[in-house]
Amino acid sequence: MTTAIFKHIDVTSSTSATPWTKVDGPGSSFQLRDHLRPVHNLRTYATITSSDLAPSSDLAAVFNTDTAGFSVHHSPSPYSSSPSAAADEGAFATDAAVRAAYYPEVEALLRKHLRGAIKKVVVFDHTIRRRHPDAPRQPVQQVHVDQTPAAAAARVRRHLPAEEDVDALLSGRYQIVNVWRPIGIVAEDYPLAVVDWRSTRPEDYVPVDLLYPRRADSPLEAGMDANDDRGKERLPEPGSLDSTEGYEKRGETIAVAASERHQFYYVKDMTPQEVMLLKCFDSRGEGLPGGWKGEAMAAPHTAFVDPDTRPDAPGRESIEVRCLVFYD
Repeated sequence: MTTAIFKHIDVTSSTSATPWTKVDGPGSSFQLRDHLRPVHNLRTYATITSSDLAPSSDLAAVFNTDTAGFSVHHSPSPYSSSPSAAADEGAFATDAAVRAAYYPEVEALLRKHLRGAIKKVVVFDHTIRRRHPDAPRQPVQQVHVDQTPAAAAARVRRHLPAEEDVDALLSGRYQIVNVWRPIGIVAEDYPLAVVDWRSTRPEDYVPVDLLYPRRADSPLEAGMDANDDRGKERLPEPGSLDSTEGYEKRGETIAVAASERHQFYYVKDMTPQEVMLLKCFDSRGEGLPGGWKGEAMAAPHTAFVDPDTRPDAPGRESIEVRCLVFYD
């Protein structure tokens, strides 16, 4: 176990009735506050092997997407193990290459590791993050959840084809799952930490409007697929960080207020051969209409500064793929 600083929304600081944040870099209507918290290294519990979190046979029963909201697996990928300098080559060279080469692997991984009878998987979004000054998508150093319940339902309607019975799918069990892994190099710098859902309370979750740059080919204006944002991110102008001019709301995320109850976990020096499944929403999550007692709704997560990181550690590179998962 180590102790680190985690950044949480200051719920009293928002300058707007509904807090907002920008998807393409810094800029929000609220301030973050630092909180010092213990964070537990999952490697001290077990070795992550092809049998997942072994040799402790019961650990996977403790830390899984149903109970804790997350799970970790040994899952080598031919598309994520190239050296960092070559990370722009091969499967991650272009947005189209990621979709063609990596998306099928992600679907297979979900079908293997998620519990329950999966009927359909729809991969709808991915983000490559690089801790580099010129990268428009940096590691997010704020405890958050990717979608609100309303945003999750909107994703279903947005990404399912017209011939699907969307209302029937929305009436059944569905999830949004984020499949996260390092690219090319060990994630020593700005690793990913996750909060065990069981240590959270409903009052910890604060809805936040997610703003996207308005483009000439904006999906809202041209009727285009919102997936068109992938690969088109640009760094915002420094003088515009506090302004919403030129932006439009196209989603909702959840900021997580600080609490000493929260239990933080991470995988120290996570490798490209390891993957974390992060539940962003579950329609059967406890506390939701029709929810199941004890079922995790989501797993708050964040990048953080590990005080044990080497000063010369290379900047983190990672990919996260978000998926809609429907069950029988």
